[in-house]
Amino acid sequence: MTTLLQPLEGKTRLIGWGSAQANSLTSLAALAKIKGLQLTFYVDHKPSWLDAKPMGNYRTALELGAEVISLQETIGPNAPHPSEFVIQEHGDDPDCLIIPEGGHFEQAKEGVTQLANEILSWSRFEKGRSIKVALPSGTGTTALYLSQVLKPQGIEVLTCPCVSGRDYLLKQFTALGETDELPTILELDTKHHFGKLYKQDYEIWQALQEETHIEFDLLYDPMMWRCLLHWLEANPDTTILYVHQGGLLGNETMLARYRRKYCDQQIDW
Repeated sequence: MTTLLQPLEGKTRLIGWGSAQANSLTSLAALAKIKGLQLTFYVDHKPSWLDAKPMGNYRTALELGAEVISLQETIGPNAPHPSEFVIQEHGDDPDCLIIPEGGHFEQAKEGVTQLANEILSWSRFEKGRSIKVALPSGTGTTALYLSQVLKPQGIEVLTCPCVSGRDYLLKQFTALGETDELPTILELDTKHHFGKLYKQDYEIWQALQEETHIEFDLLYDPMMWRCLLHWLEANPDTTILYVHQGGLLGNETMLARYRRKYCDQQIDW
C-alpha cells in the first residue's frame, strides 16, 4: 500500500478535489512541492473574483505550483461532481495518487496514528488527570483514527460534525470500515450550516485569540469550541488537549466575509 510517509515511487502527480478555498488544497500543494510532484485539484466551480484577486488557500496553492481546474468552466453546467470526474479520468492512471476530499481514505491512518502516539507520549507526564482530546470534524477521518488508538488507552476523543449532522459523521466512519472505538460526537442545540457565517462563531474565535494569544481556524474551530465549552460545564475536572486545525490561510477570506456581513454591527475588528 502506498502511504504519504513513504517515497512516492512511480508517481508524478497528486490528484485531489474540493473547494477552491479548502485548507486541504494548500496542504496538498505543499506536499506535492516537497515530493516533487504536480498537484491537479478539481473544483466544481470557482468565483471569477478569486481569479482576479487570488486570496488565502487558493493564492498559496497557486504559488506552490498547483493546477486548480473548475469543471463548470471546462465542461459546463452539466459537469459531473469532481469525485466522479477524478475516478473517470484518473482512476486507472498508475502515475497518479488520488487523495479524496478531506483525506477520507485508509492511507490517512498511518499519519494520524503517529500523531496519536505522540499524544500518548505526552499523556504519560500528566498522571492523575482526566485527559480528553478535542477537535472538529469534516469527514471525521482524523478524529476517528485518533480514537482508534487513544480510546483503548483511556483517552476519549471529542468531536463535532461541522459539515452536516451526527448521522453524516457516523456514515463517514462506517465508510472507512471502522465501527469500534468511535469518537464522542458533540452537537449544538441548533442547526449549524457549514460555511454559513454566525456572529457567535466570530465572537468565540475573537475571545479565544484574546485569551490564549492563539489564532484559530474560523471555519471549523468555532463550532467545536462552542460545543466544548458547553460540555465542560458538566465536566469541569477535565484536561483538554485541543488539536489545532491549522487552516489559518483560509481566515483571510473568512474575515473578509464576516466584515461584509457584520460591518454595521458593534464588533471589534
